[in-house]
Amino acid sequence: MKPNVGRRRRLTATLAPLVLVAAITGGVSAATPQARAATTGPCDIYASGGTPCVAAHSTTRALYGSYNGPLYQVRRSSDNATRDVAPLAPGDVANAATQDTFCAGTNCVISVIYDQSGRGNHLTQAPPGGFSGPAAGGYDNLADATLAPVTVNGHKAYGVFVAPGTGYRNNNTNGIARGDQPEGMYAIFDGTHYNGGCCFDYGNAETNSRDNGNGTMEAIYFGNIKVWGYGTGPGPWVMADLENGLFSGVNAGYNANDPTVTHRFLTAIVKGEPNHWAIRAGNAQSGGLSTYYNGARPNVAGYNPMKKEGAIILGIGGDNSHGSAGTFYEGVMTSGYPSDATENSVQANINAAGYAASTGGGTRQNVEIVGNQSGRCLDVPDGSTTNGTQVQLWDCWGGNMQRWTYNSAKQLTVYGNKCLDAEGASSTPGTRAIIWDCNGQSNQQWNLNANGTISGVQSGLCLDAYNWGTTNGTKIVLWTCHGGTNQQFALRN
Repeated sequence: MKPNVGRRRRLTATLAPLVLVAAITGGVSAATPQARAATTGPCDIYASGGTPCVAAHSTTRALYGSYNGPLYQVRRSSDNATRDVAPLAPGDVANAATQDTFCAGTNCVISVIYDQSGRGNHLTQAPPGGFSGPAAGGYDNLADATLAPVTVNGHKAYGVFVAPGTGYRNNNTNGIARGDQPEGMYAIFDGTHYNGGCCFDYGNAETNSRDNGNGTMEAIYFGNIKVWGYGTGPGPWVMADLENGLFSGVNAGYNANDPTVTHRFLTAIVKGEPNHWAIRAGNAQSGGLSTYYNGARPNVAGYNPMKKEGAIILGIGGDNSHGSAGTFYEGVMTSGYPSDATENSVQANINAAGYAASTGGGTRQNVEIVGNQSGRCLDVPDGSTTNGTQVQLWDCWGGNMQRWTYNSAKQLTVYGNKCLDAEGASSTPGTRAIIWDCNGQSNQQWNLNANGTISGVQSGLCLDAYNWGTTNGTKIVLWTCHGGTNQQFALRN
């Protein structure tokens, strides 16, 4: 029980957050490259291969060389107004400045991810189904618009950050495969942002948001859950969610040819046709694709023939299971079973798009530090200003005990005069992360790393949600860096 929480929240809730005035971390320099339209997009390549896109979703770039419509819509919390974000030019990268200007001084969520194929298969807030979501009416949460900054072709853009409870869906689609019809799909994910919840999917699902039995789904899954199937190593793995099974091959359960993959930017592919399907994947920044499975449908009743229903999901399971975490940048679904050659050309296009992580450098003022796994904020309990108070995770709500500044001295300050500190200047895993009067010592200096971790300059240890906790009150400690989601944080304006 957190004492006096109601009182301290009311007292500090009136302190409006300052407008961000320093350079934004995102790898975009003052000399921003000029917009350069692509001549060919992934969906142009699929069309030339005879398997056209019937859904094309991306918050980072246009997926057709001539596309100049909206990529996504943001909604701000201050007045519920909305704004569409379009490419800088036809076929180009998203104009992130539209979002930054519109959302300045308030929070925004991604309310619509538009379908660029012209079929109207837009993704919006997922409704309740077999499971109810945490938002009003049982809907799932919408993604915070600022938690997945990235650069594409040198330009700032934003992905879709899925914390547990977040989900998008369209149950009334046009042209998506049904029954045993052939289809293909790819998605680009953050290969370092995942969990063991069910189920971080993108693809074909049930139209009533419920589990309608074996073979009623065909979607890409990414994560490290082992309940229904897994590959080699500790995970995460690219698998296919075919309903009532995450399959990595012909057999339910283990597939030795499905490796652990942790590329910062991951291309993941699933495709299927009558009694034949495949999994492929690769590094979205460079290189080709590897085939992890190519063969018959699973040797379990109900998957041959398939009974696909044609809804589209992102970040959730077919029955609205919403315990998953991940980050999505772009993805498409096709009519027909794409050839490997077509997909190889798409992968070359993805490589050329120039995906790059935010550098994590620069100065940031008055930001929330949000745990990738939990979706909760780095918080000083009860607004305490006492030296030695251990920081924790708590629901984000904008109070001054959740507002941090990262300065040129590599300090993370709160209240303007207290620094995040490794207690006792210790370099031992398990050291408490506390606040203390700023003193300029190296145990109060921190590196913001490109993979989302925050490591101590003195110790080399990472801020860590103790014991992988996600609940309110989870304590923050320093621990040996391993890059897991309990050590990944995003800085949010």
